[in-house]
Amino acid sequence: MIKNIIIGILIAVILGAGVWFYFAQIDHTPIGKILMNPRAYDGKILTIAGKVTDRTSLMLIKFFILKDGTGEITVITQRSLPAMEAKERVKGKVEEAFSLGDKQLLVFVEDERT
Repeated sequence: MIKNIIIGILIAVILGAGVWFYFAQIDHTPIGKILMNPRAYDGKILTIAGKVTDRTSLMLIKFFILKDGTGEITVITQRSLPAMEAKERVKGKVEEAFSLGDKQLLVFVEDERT
């Protein structure tokens, strides 16, 4: 009887951990997926997450580089810049800053409402 209860608890814990892991992985889009096929994300609101590796504030524009294990992208923001090495989660849209031949610069424009 006790053995069955322990087995039931272990199964519940394992299933719960699996569900948590699954949803923790899909609540943001990997930057590498965006970079590989940016047109698939054109006009869509996305959430990305990663670590801040660089940040710049010019007179009219503020941006930072966000890097996850799959790639890095420039994030344009209206809010205060995050600290270096900070882990950030950003909601916004992918936009093409410019294109020259087969080269393009993608940026992620943060949604001002977040």
